[in-house]
Amino acid sequence: MKTIEIYFVRHGQTIFNKYNRMQGWSDSPLTDKGLADAHNAGQRLADLSFNQVYASDTTRAINTARAIISENKQEPELEVKPEFREEFYGYYEGADSAQTWFEVLMPISGEKTFHNFLEEHKIEDSKDAMKAADPFHDAENNVEFWERLNRGFSDVFEKANDGDRILVVSHGTTIRSIAKQFQPDLDVTWGPANGSISKVTMNDDGIQLDFYNNHADTPLN
Repeated sequence: MKTIEIYFVRHGQTIFNKYNRMQGWSDSPLTDKGLADAHNAGQRLADLSFNQVYASDTTRAINTARAIISENKQEPELEVKPEFREEFYGYYEGADSAQTWFEVLMPISGEKTFHNFLEEHKIEDSKDAMKAADPFHDAENNVEFWERLNRGFSDVFEKANDGDRILVVSHGTTIRSIAKQFQPDLDVTWGPANGSISKVTMNDDGIQLDFYNNHADTPLN
């Protein structure tokens, strides 16, 4: 049976993160703090040997991955993989996050914030709600999101050898959704911090979550 480890890192803080904007497939540069987030993650992972590094095709993920690689003693190769993008928010890309979630979630649940919605509802439901609220219906629903993400997982697994350790630089809601999918009882009312590390183990039987949202002040386990 082939088994691989995949370390997920959320990209460093961006301008959109700082100003609390919806940032799915749209992009914005890393802030100075965001670059520090990336290098900090790289320092924490410096002693681990990675057989392959992937990043979504956003500049914030690519630049975070490059910073991590610069700190790594083995300097692994970087490959861009669009399947690990953030959720696509369609019409709401770039909008104020608090206002967007109020408009999307209040009519269907009475909840005013994404955090409160996730206390009582599934994260999958938020994707379907976003698709329904988008006047163009371009936003990804849960099925579309997971069809894309599963292609990414399948391709990574197919290319890997037994025992490989993989690094993927991805995004907050994507990593949060992965964690919840493979550990359903996990509390994901708060998303992973910029530069935080999460880890899954993948084999022929499926995927298990090993840890989620590991911060700079806690040891990797």
